[in-house]
Amino acid sequence: MTEKKLTPKQERFVAEYLIDLNATQATIRAGYSARNADKIGSQLLGKTRVAEAISHAKKARIERIEIDADWVLKRLTRDATADLAELYDASGQLKPVHDWPVAWRTGLVAGIETVQERNGEDEDGNTVWATVRKVKLLDRTKMVELIGRHVAVGAFKDQLEVTATVVGLAERMRAQKGK
Repeated sequence: MTEKKLTPKQERFVAEYLIDLNATQATIRAGYSARNADKIGSQLLGKTRVAEAISHAKKARIERIEIDADWVLKRLTRDATADLAELYDASGQLKPVHDWPVAWRTGLVAGIETVQERNGEDEDGNTVWATVRKVKLLDRTKMVELIGRHVAVGAFKDQLEVTATVVGLAERMRAQKGK
């Protein structure tokens, strides 16, 4: 018996789905009808062969890019403990970017704003200006959380555990019938 393969459109859907994990948009980009994309996307995700192809592609991507739960947690720990003082020298001046620790150079700083602020007057009554550099930080936790969710490492998966006993359920049903 030969194994059934995906159609070319289904293969394209799988590739497109991996971009943003949005079934509706992946359906449209794969060439299906935009009018029914939400329904078609849901149906495609429900097909065993498509779901298996997505799962296989996600695993291959995780191996290829080497991002797993350990990576996410290490990165989260590194970024959460990065010390802002590492960006400044002993006199309080902002160091050149190439002297910053890697955690700050790889995504924790959104930008640096340089402004001139009035800092009083000199002896002759002339305005004295000070240069102030404001470091704008990114939301460290959110960035890593999004990476963790996108590659499906399960580092931020909400869990719900339900425990029930069949015996207890059967006894309650019998008791309700007797009333």
